[in-house]
Amino acid sequence: MIRLISFFLLALVSFAFTSSAQPTAFKNEFGFRSDNDAYLAYGQDRYYTNGLFIYVRRATDQTKLPKNLNKLIWEVEGGQKMYNPQSGQITDISYIDRPFAAYLYAGASLNFLFQSENSLKLNLQIGTIGPHAQGKEAQEILHKIVGFYEIKGWQWQVANETSFNTSLNYKNLLLRSTSKKMDLSVESYLNLGSTFSGAGAGVLFRTGDLNQFFQSASTESGVSHNNETKKLTDRELFFYAKPILHYVAFDATIQGGLFTANKGSVVFDSKPLVFSQQAGVMFSKRRWTADFSLIFKSREVQSSAKPHQYGSAALSYRFN
Repeated sequence: MIRLISFFLLALVSFAFTSSAQPTAFKNEFGFRSDNDAYLAYGQDRYYTNGLFIYVRRATDQTKLPKNLNKLIWEVEGGQKMYNPQSGQITDISYIDRPFAAYLYAGASLNFLFQSENSLKLNLQIGTIGPHAQGKEAQEILHKIVGFYEIKGWQWQVANETSFNTSLNYKNLLLRSTSKKMDLSVESYLNLGSTFSGAGAGVLFRTGDLNQFFQSASTESGVSHNNETKKLTDRELFFYAKPILHYVAFDATIQGGLFTANKGSVVFDSKPLVFSQQAGVMFSKRRWTADFSLIFKSREVQSSAKPHQYGSAALSYRFN
């Protein structure tokens, strides 16, 4: 994992100093994101232990949009989230303080980016939890690749259930400094589905070389098609912090499937209020966007489970 982090940081620095002549506007973007608690080098392997996601985005022709809308971006994605108890090596069911669980899904999104710099993203996912989500198999492969310990305990994971989930994310710009080097915005979301239901709100603070939110890495809007609005900068490089308060109505990775009678061997109630703090650095220039952040979360499970933390690394490439 340390070598992977080093490679990611080296790539980010290399992209930052790339100056070869190439187009500056691209319609399409392909990328991936990897979440893992090992990125913090704590030696832990608990709770939200791994996530892997791939996505493709495409911008529609901006000359055909309503005047109040700067961009409309389509996205298709696929991913897997993986959860462990206090360890991925559980030899007795009494040690489980959070269920073994995985969520495997495919989804599609529409991202509306307004001239006001507010944005609205609608997302629909279909997937599964339980053994069909292949969490045990994926974690075994990952641990073999990086030389971690042998996995034990997935026989007690949550039961299978097909999942349907929707989400709505809204960002609202509050202020930007006269120097254009700092801004503050409000972020909120609503989740409705058989796996995740709840809502949350928080703030996003950014400082550094910033672009407007309708063409920024912060809103996944680096792609464009017949863009008529000038960017504030050709290169984004900024630090950010995002504290959020979450209300959790339902979480099937903790409580088991919503519509199945057999929830699994061990399930718990989820804590209704969870606080998270994310801090990171983001770079974007021409074809590339890179992002690395650390996320700290308060307790999510009504058990002896502790607060936890993990790292997230993302890399994307734009093309025509």
